[in-house]
Amino acid sequence: MEQFQKQIKPQGKLIEFGFSEIWEYRDLVIMYIKRDILTFYKQTILGPLWFVIQPILTTVMFMFVFGNLAGLSTDGLPQPVFYLGGIIIWSYFSDCLTRNSKVFIENQQVFGKVYFPRMVVPLSITISNLIRFFIQFVIFLMVYFYYFFDKSSVILPNQYIVLVPVLLIMTAGLSLGFGIIFSSLTTKYRDLNFLLQFAVQLWMYITPVIYPLNSIPSDSRWIIALNPMTSIVESFRFAFLGQGYFSWIYLLYSFCFMIVLLLVGLIIFNKVEKGFMDTV
Repeated sequence: MEQFQKQIKPQGKLIEFGFSEIWEYRDLVIMYIKRDILTFYKQTILGPLWFVIQPILTTVMFMFVFGNLAGLSTDGLPQPVFYLGGIIIWSYFSDCLTRNSKVFIENQQVFGKVYFPRMVVPLSITISNLIRFFIQFVIFLMVYFYYFFDKSSVILPNQYIVLVPVLLIMTAGLSLGFGIIFSSLTTKYRDLNFLLQFAVQLWMYITPVIYPLNSIPSDSRWIIALNPMTSIVESFRFAFLGQGYFSWIYLLYSFCFMIVLLLVGLIIFNKVEKGFMDTV
């Protein structure tokens, strides 16, 4: 009786996302998403309430430090809705980036024993964090509508609000691209993990999360705009609040940056996954 044998080979192409193969392992993606949501805060006292507490406490701290002590401008907008709008979109990006950068290191035992498309893990992280974003987005909407119906504040949503799903896709793409690049590099250079944690903290300060882009002198504004997250955060707030700096050119730049970053990330990721067990 002949035995059935299946030979598993590494991917042959450098740029290959493997949509069809990931679709075959969609149950595994769902399992990883459930695991992230259910177990991430399982051993904490407050559990999923941290999804709500984190942005609220951060907003209060920003209001006290940057709004009151430092006196930074919020474009005439109420501080809570201004800071919260930047915090939730930035937190989604930074959390996805940080967690995706550890994919190979944290899953080396599983990767070394069982075969499945390695992109399943960073993809599931990006999706599960999106669920957390939506929970925090509800908090943002509650604060937003409070000031929207307050006659003393000027909040004017506009037609660019339809771009919000695109902004989320761009944020996910950037975090996924940067994450898989750092994940691939940290298999050989572990120091990059510490460098990334420090860099992400500094990165927020060159992103208009705590200040509006309008507060930057016009001749220096392009420097901040080189950060691909700048146009995303500004566009997100502008769509809901009607104040800020919106530029199709900056947004197109961020979109093209994301596409190139994902392609480069896939090349590096696909190359490293073939022999990462020899270096981890």
